[in-house]
Amino acid sequence: MGDFSATGYWAVVLGGSSGLGFASAKKLAEHGMNVCVIYRSPRSEKEMLETNFYQIRKTGVEFLEFNADALNSDKQLEILSKLKNAMGEGKVRCLLHSIAKGNLKAMDGLDSLSSDDFRTTFDAMAASLYEWTKLLFNAGLFAADARILAFTSEGSTKAWKHYAAVSSAKAALEAISRSIALEFAPHGIRSNCIQAGVTDTAALRMIPGNEDLVKHSISRNPFKRLTAPEDVANVVYLMNKDESAWINGTIIPVNGGEHLQ
Repeated sequence: MGDFSATGYWAVVLGGSSGLGFASAKKLAEHGMNVCVIYRSPRSEKEMLETNFYQIRKTGVEFLEFNADALNSDKQLEILSKLKNAMGEGKVRCLLHSIAKGNLKAMDGLDSLSSDDFRTTFDAMAASLYEWTKLLFNAGLFAADARILAFTSEGSTKAWKHYAAVSSAKAALEAISRSIALEFAPHGIRSNCIQAGVTDTAALRMIPGNEDLVKHSISRNPFKRLTAPEDVANVVYLMNKDESAWINGTIIPVNGGEHLQ
């Protein structure tokens, strides 16, 4: 029996088909939390998805998965309706934001970043956190002691080449999380960001010059290795335990001390 087996708790994971989102969903499922994953993946990833989702299903928890645009209002209503039916008397303990849909263009050159690129990235990687918080809150689906978690990175305060749109979105994500922490606290909701160290995920491999980021991260990490998705998932699990209830409105580095030098 896992920690959450008798609670009726659910985790709603935005972007949980791979990487940090999937590792976290799997970890929570292993501890008895029911899981709803919302993601966007092409047909070419079907085999990978089946393999990943089987790992969640075999834990025995209730599991819902939607290959849908989390920002589409019609899809949102459809997902909420199906989630409500599946939950019964259950409640959402965790809303985990792991959407990695950002524009990685340079700021100079012929095909440089446009205002639309910034807006699209902001909507997907920042505003959607508040959008889904509001959706679940208005539907009355949050548990009395709910946890909202969002993945950020050092890029929110540092300039990396071709990362300007994502960097600004991550900074906004952190600001939105802080405001949720303040304004939803009277409703029992805690909100925090997890600043993962550089992790070998599909999202990282899309960043131009990611090889240099990897080398630099390993060289300055006290443990001389990259952060693993499981390292981050472990903290997501810890942040959902009763004992973490007094942590609110902060940014938690999960990087083995990578930020120290």
